Amino acid sequence: MRIGDLARATGTTARALRHYEQAGLISSERASNGYRLYDERAVVRVRNIRHLLSVGLTLDDVRVFLPCLDGDVTAAPPSDKGLQVALDRLTVLNERIAAQIAVRDRLRAALREQTGGSRIDLAA
Repeated sequence: MRIGDLARATGTTARALRHYEQAGLISSERASNGYRLYDERAVVRVRNIRHLLSVGLTLDDVRVFLPCLDGDVTAAPPSDKGLQVALDRLTVLNERIAAQIAVRDRLRAALREQTGGSRIDLAA
């Protein structure tokens, strides 16, 4: 299947597929005209990659799951390494959220100081 067909079948873009390929997560062969050709099994693999990305993992994180990307990653029991990657990513996300909350609180305090809190809804 050509890259456009794979993109349509998986709800992604050709650009994303080329990115996944460059990251070593999927592979293709080249037709005589230079077009990328993907095996039908790539549909499952790309859907799994997209699922893992949608829950907050990065492409680097997804590499850990390479051995199981061709099956049902949502139903498979997690490996110790996969769990550790997910826990590490959760820690990073929690640290980023805490940093953003701290910035928001500093901005809120500065706005209160400057406006007396009367001009801006500061409850959010």
